[in-house]
Amino acid sequence: MIELIPAIDIIDGQCVRLTKGDYDQKTVYRDSPAEVAKEFEQKGFKRLHVVDLDGAKSKHIVNDEVLRRITTETNLTVDFGGGIKTNEDIEKAFCAGAAMVTVGSIAVTQPELFMGWLEKYGADRMILGADVRNGKISINGWKEDSAEDLLPFLRKYIDAGVKTVLCTEISKDGTLQGPAIELYKEVMTAYPTLHLIASGGVSSIDDIKTLDRAGIPAVVFGKAIYEGKINLNELWDWQNE
Repeated sequence: MIELIPAIDIIDGQCVRLTKGDYDQKTVYRDSPAEVAKEFEQKGFKRLHVVDLDGAKSKHIVNDEVLRRITTETNLTVDFGGGIKTNEDIEKAFCAGAAMVTVGSIAVTQPELFMGWLEKYGADRMILGADVRNGKISINGWKEDSAEDLLPFLRKYIDAGVKTVLCTEISKDGTLQGPAIELYKEVMTAYPTLHLIASGGVSSIDDIKTLDRAGIPAVVFGKAIYEGKINLNELWDWQNE
């Protein structure tokens, strides 16, 4: 059964969602991400994906105190990404209570640093972020496209020991137009043992069921919850059938 991971994106300490990664297309949903996290826990979720969008834009962690509040006020297993560029940043994330970190841009721009983190912290604490636009890996808060093609990029790090990849199709993110099923199928066909976390475009329980039938191990979704597109009682009923 597919793993369900709600997402909280943070700008200015608030819970927000962007559309296609565009900071000018921002919707603020709640003032307190920690309160949202507590509600997710109360509704039965065990995992949480937290993104520091200020950090991604600024190229260093900004909202570590928000992360600390979430991890001290809930028992959720939190993975944290956004702005992790230095040894200081990754230590700050772990000290603030992150169980795992999601790192993407550094894996493109400073592969030796990423490899060092993978060796130091272990594959169970490192999630490779693969944000895709037009088949290329995008970096720095989705503001820049690299020359890296998705599948060779993944192969390099899977061979180095990466077990978990969070893959976001940027053109789908925040659109509620359905996930990039074919992209995720392609990744799983190439790397069938990978713990792939699909991200972007989830609009309904049917989208999650489709990902599950396709053999995708995990899914991140946020806007569909905030917009009332997913009924969590129905979601849990389906997962517990």
